[in-house]
Amino acid sequence: MALKRDRNPMPDFVRGALLEDALMEACEARPDYQKNDYLWWIASPKREATRRKRLAQMIDELKRGDVYMNMAWRAGR
Repeated sequence: MALKRDRNPMPDFVRGALLEDALMEACEARPDYQKNDYLWWIASPKREATRRKRLAQMIDELKRGDVYMNMAWRAGR
């Protein structure tokens, strides 16, 4: 299913964190809408501290695998 809105680019600091934690594959396995939402949500704040906090949440959720934006999520649903 194609996104109906523009795709958000992946900032270098997000790409670096995913590679560092070996989570790029987990990120790529998520539906397009989730990847797009995460990228916008992480990159949009003006404060660096907020961007870092949101990145840490995404990393934690990808590691857990069953969470998306603090909500229960299961692949294939």
